Amino acid sequence: MTCDAPGAMRSARHCTMAGLRPALVRALRALRALRALRALRALRPLPAALVALGVLGAQGALCALGALGALGAQPAQAAEAARKPRGASASATTRAQASSTYRGHDAARAFAAEVAERHQLPRGWVQRQLDAARRQESVRRLIMPPPAGTAKNWTAYLGRFVEPSRVAAGAAFWQAHAQALGEAEARWGVPAELVVGIIGVETFYGRFTGIHRVIDALATLSFDFPPGRKDRSAFFRGELEEFLLWCRRERVDCTQVKGSYAGAMGLPQFMPGSLNRHALDFDGDGRVDLQRSAADAIGSVANYMARHGWQRGMPTHFAVKAPVDTADRAALLGPDILPSFSGAQFSERGAVLDADGAAHGGALALIELQNGDAAPSYVAGTQNFYALTRYNWSAYYAMAVISLGQAVRSARSGAPARGVDTRAAPGAGAQSGS
Repeated sequence: MTCDAPGAMRSARHCTMAGLRPALVRALRALRALRALRALRALRPLPAALVALGVLGAQGALCALGALGALGAQPAQAAEAARKPRGASASATTRAQASSTYRGHDAARAFAAEVAERHQLPRGWVQRQLDAARRQESVRRLIMPPPAGTAKNWTAYLGRFVEPSRVAAGAAFWQAHAQALGEAEARWGVPAELVVGIIGVETFYGRFTGIHRVIDALATLSFDFPPGRKDRSAFFRGELEEFLLWCRRERVDCTQVKGSYAGAMGLPQFMPGSLNRHALDFDGDGRVDLQRSAADAIGSVANYMARHGWQRGMPTHFAVKAPVDTADRAALLGPDILPSFSGAQFSERGAVLDADGAAHGGALALIELQNGDAAPSYVAGTQNFYALTRYNWSAYYAMAVISLGQAVRSARSGAPARGVDTRAAPGAGAQSGS
């Protein structure tokens, strides 16, 4: 049989018909023999059964079964039918297949009615979208936090993003879209390197925008949020509603939109609510497209940052040596990433800012980045650092964005990366667990 190996794995369409007919004959004969021996149930999957009989090679079995599926029954369905007792109806299989969707789900039906009434949408249309959604166990697993006791490690986290291939991709992205980046910076005051850093951390400049159907992810987290962590189903129901509104307005097929396991979409990974509120048509083509238009993604990210408190010309952070005294350090860490202290208050608590930080007139936050068993790193975050965490509520995320943007800028200029001074205060690491 003439098949290319990758094609055999995907579909029988890649097999030549000249080689396929003999294979089908052999496959059918083998199936008759199996049925006669009443051994069909014990030999699964079917390709393995055919290979075991020596009738077909591995690729030939795949091609033959793919062709059988094209003639009216998919391999998985054929195997399921073979496992049924003789005379069993197809209704049990139909019910099993339907159970993974939200068709007939009470909470989904009530939600559809509420959304339709609230936004004057056709109830039948809303219901059909939810009927097509499927519960995804992978989404329920991925939304869970890491196991308790998992140590955070800033150095390891940073290494996932600031590495040669991503930096090179960022430099290419910046080169290709320099005009849009420049226009966004001029309009909103958000530096090009920050926008480049966000898109690079989020999706590797569009390489990884998500493999999950957004309707599945949002429905699963709305109606089947997993136990074991704080219930955020109300948030995801809001995002599911926003997604339905967006699909209706943009005339998009809800079942065809792919994104992250949490329902984020496009180059900048906007949640549906953010897409509706902050996304822009920055390339002027009359539509917002965060999946294929880098210009729309760039403008939308800058607009998002500006609406979340970004201040033109303000640094994101300053170098700092954290207080050695445990109580002073704990006091400065208390508000977490929210800027709450003046430079003078930092000094009073024993924190040593660099010259620019000491001269900064705004509020600061002491940001701690843990390094596993090693001493933690620290920076003094400004209001712009806090604004960046509105994109993703994590100091580690914000510092990764900043660091990647700086590395890409340095790569474009040919200069060594400036790096980020996050050195721990002398002695702080020994007391960090106190």
